[in-house]
Amino acid sequence: MDASLLIIDDSKSARTQILEILRKTSLFKFYFEAGDGIEGFKTVLNRPVDVILCDLEMPSMDGFKFLSMMNGREELRDIPVILLTGREEKESKIRGLEQGASDYVTKPFDPSELVARVKVQLKIKSLQDKLKKSNQLLLELSNTDPLTRLHNRRSLMQTLRREFQRSRRIDTPLSLVMADIDHFKKVNDTYGHQQGDSVLVALGDLFNEKLRPYDLAARFGGEEFALVLPETDLANAQQVAERIREAAARLTFPGPLKELRLTISLGVATFPSGNIQSEDDLIREADYALYNAKRGGRNRVEPLPG
Repeated sequence: MDASLLIIDDSKSARTQILEILRKTSLFKFYFEAGDGIEGFKTVLNRPVDVILCDLEMPSMDGFKFLSMMNGREELRDIPVILLTGREEKESKIRGLEQGASDYVTKPFDPSELVARVKVQLKIKSLQDKLKKSNQLLLELSNTDPLTRLHNRRSLMQTLRREFQRSRRIDTPLSLVMADIDHFKKVNDTYGHQQGDSVLVALGDLFNEKLRPYDLAARFGGEEFALVLPETDLANAQQVAERIREAAARLTFPGPLKELRLTISLGVATFPSGNIQSEDDLIREADYALYNAKRGGRNRVEPLPG
């Protein structure tokens, strides 16, 4: 485990004593020291820390103030802080725990007790990190189309709603491109659904390659995709769509699909527009533009009508 420990104490001898005790264990790979709360807070802002041992009574910034600073930063709140104190009174301990301390060790401390309490907090931190990672993975899975790894329709609607509100608030254009693979049913019927899936994956990769980092590509359903282009007016959105259409026509596939010549149709709509008052209106207009592209012969880009 590459865990790290931060010791905050104005006494150099106290820090040395703690280091000697904990270095005999295999709990931590990295050890950091700070002589007061200010130095300790700077350290935790700039380095990954798993457990903090913090003296309660220090000049400049004491343990209570340090806890308050930690609680003021959301990304630091889950780091366990064990307070070190020579005080025996219950009130100080209760106050520290109420302000976010994970545990107390009373000076002079027994080495085995110190190790045991640190072990407990390190285990809790490890479990918290694993839970966060699992929750993040679940969130990604809930927002991702399992085949193309693009955003799914749920994620698209959340993003589009947020971007629409932002566009209205700061008065910048927002464009939506709806794209559909031409004659995709024929691809599935001729080559099979597994080969059809490989075409969808390839197109998804193309979207990610051609879009900016802050754009969003989503699988809207079946062979239909949606591209959200923030801060992009209609003319520029048409240019993006045209570049994607041309790149899709150049795609080549191995094996059974080597004779396939893929084309896509795209419809573009942009807010602000008289017919668009919501993100649902934007989808409707882009979808209608896509319908016009298909009706006009496919393999083309059509802007928002009228």
